[in-house]
Amino acid sequence: MNLDHVFVCGNPALDFAATLRARRSLRFEMFTTPDRLNAWYVESGLVDAVSPGQEADVEQARAVREAIYQLVTARRLGQEYDRAALTVVNNAARKPPAVPQLTPAGRWTQATPEEALSMVARHAVELLNGSDVPLLKECGNPECTRTYIDRSRGMRRQWCGMDSCGNKIKAAAYRARKKTTPTTR
Repeated sequence: MNLDHVFVCGNPALDFAATLRARRSLRFEMFTTPDRLNAWYVESGLVDAVSPGQEADVEQARAVREAIYQLVTARRLGQEYDRAALTVVNNAARKPPAVPQLTPAGRWTQATPEEALSMVARHAVELLNGSDVPLLKECGNPECTRTYIDRSRGMRRQWCGMDSCGNKIKAAAYRARKKTTPTTR
């Protein structure tokens, strides 16, 4: 399984929720260590640096991630929010976020793991209350459980990303068609 963090969902909260991959089958965990979690925060572009974290930061991030996933799924399906998930996300969003600073080289944001997690939770709050809600879709790859924002023309996008899912599904469909197509002699 690829350990690279992928940012194809259109919102940091959705990308964060997608760090537990293949939820219906393999359940591949991306946040295995505090360093992997901090790498996600930096690679996502939310912050430029994160102070070293502890295992408790990973456990808290996983709890917030699962709550975000529950809330996004409920919203996408038009269902009621789970109260416990609301509490988890709101409690994380209440923590102070990282504050960007201006340096001679430009903007620089240094964060603690708690501040970075607060920023993710705040993105979730804004997303779930915003105009992108009708655009939320789950990837068409049955193995993938990413939710993304479909801003394509006519809302016809089927995959979270072509590189991560679309090409695999299209190649498999092509191979299946080739197998069933009789050869002409």
